This record gives sequence, C-alpha cells and structure tokens, in this order.
Amino acid sequence: MSLWNDFQTNSGRTIHKWAHYFPAYERHFAPFVNRPLLFLEIGVGDGGSLQMWRRFFGPHASIVGIDNRSVCLQYADSQISIRIGDQSDVDFLDALLAEFGIPDVVLDDGSHVMSDVCTTFKHLYPKLPRHGVYAIEDLHTAYWPEYGGGHLKDGSFIEYAKTLIDELNADVSHNALPTTEFTNTTNSISFYNSMAFFERGQPLSRYSEMKGSTGHYNR
Repeated sequence: MSLWNDFQTNSGRTIHKWAHYFPAYERHFAPFVNRPLLFLEIGVGDGGSLQMWRRFFGPHASIVGIDNRSVCLQYADSQISIRIGDQSDVDFLDALLAEFGIPDVVLDDGSHVMSDVCTTFKHLYPKLPRHGVYAIEDLHTAYWPEYGGGHLKDGSFIEYAKTLIDELNADVSHNALPTTEFTNTTNSISFYNSMAFFERGQPLSRYSEMKGSTGHYNR
C-alpha cells in the first residue's frame, strides 16, 4: 500500500497533510523502509502522523515525536516515543540525541516559526549521519509575516536555504566561495512547493569527460 493510500484509509488518530507532499515523502524516505531507522518528527499534532510513519517504515523503525504540549505524551505507543520540549532549545535537542542517538531522518512539522526552523536545522543537520535526510514542510510560512517570514525577508528559512545552494556548489565557483562542511557532506537539496529535503552523503566525484568523434565545443 502506498503512503497516500494509507493516509486516505486512515481510521486512527487524525493526520493533517497537504496532498502534494506524499510523492516527495515516498521519493526521499523510501530507502529507509523496513530497515533499522531512527525517525524524528518535530511537531506531533494529534499523533496520527506518528502512527502513519510507523506503518510506512515498518517494524524496525523507532519513531520519536517532539512537541511543546504535554498533552502529546498520550500518543506514545509501540515503536513511538514522545518528548516534550521546545524545538529551538538546543539543550533539549542535545538531551534528545543523548537519549535516542542521532536520527537518520528528521521531519520538521513543528512551529513553522522561521527562527525556530532555522535554529533547529542549523543544530541538527550537521549531526545527521552520512545517509541522513532532513525534511522541512509547510515552508509557505517562510512568506508569511506572522511566522517571521516574508518575500526576501532576512531570517526566513527560504532566504537561508538560498545561501546553502551556493555552499553546495562552492567547489565549482572558481574560488568565489570557500567550501564548507555543508559542501563536503551534502549530496542534494530538493525543493517542492512548501517543502525542502536535504540529503547528506559523500558527494560524488565531480569531473567532466567528453566522448565521441564530432569535435570540441565551448561551454
């Protein structure tokens, strides 16, 4: 059963998701299905998505949900742990990592406040393992003033992510930009409407070859 079908037939706790998120989820999360996995979801809602991820990833997954509402403690279940805290509190995040270990996948569906989103990403993303995936959804709030966003607004995650695109390409910038840890540990950045996925890994060797007998061209 696809993740979309699972969502459509859900009769458990309420899940609130945009329909166009599901193809992106499956594209980026599929490699982790039925494998040992630590999945961290920031923002628990009514607990339904935690149950959905448990069904999707399978019996070897450990699901951790964090929220700042103590009512969410009731959503703990088999394979599902809940911790209460502020996603922008780095001490809380570090305590979480000390307890559960480094997550393979992080999904930020938390406050959607730009300062929170940026703080959490900057703290957690560099700690992810080589194969880790960091996803942020509901990034339309990066354009909404009530969440600290706005078009071209300094401090929005979208504006920050634009600088990460430069960092991803720093080693081919003719020394215009220095390479960073992000350059050397990130394979890809994928943007969708209201979503972004960052995939860590050892970047592939970057070299150009030309094959064939039709001659040379400049580019």
